[in-house]
Amino acid sequence: MTSSRSGGGRFGGRRGRPRYYARRKVCAFCVDHVKHIDYKDVEKFRRFLTDRYKIEARRKTGTCAKHQRGLSTAIKRARHLAMIPFSPDHWMSARAPAR
Repeated sequence: MTSSRSGGGRFGGRRGRPRYYARRKVCAFCVDHVKHIDYKDVEKFRRFLTDRYKIEARRKTGTCAKHQRGLSTAIKRARHLAMIPFSPDHWMSARAPAR
């Protein structure tokens, strides 16, 4: 007896191309043997922030849990010292001429 579903077969799987498996991301800090993430390295943080200046998730950037904790602490310290803006609005208002 055949099933009416497309791509049928005995187990209901797809035919043709095998399923795509994403390559596992590797922590950039572990590769570089970073012991401590410094809050003054603002240029390194650009990769780990969205265009809205939110901290990217681990699953998206590939950082390990240990370095993600240090990274978020460093970003928050840099924000507090006005080295990184809290939002795009803060970036623009800081560059606007004073009246």
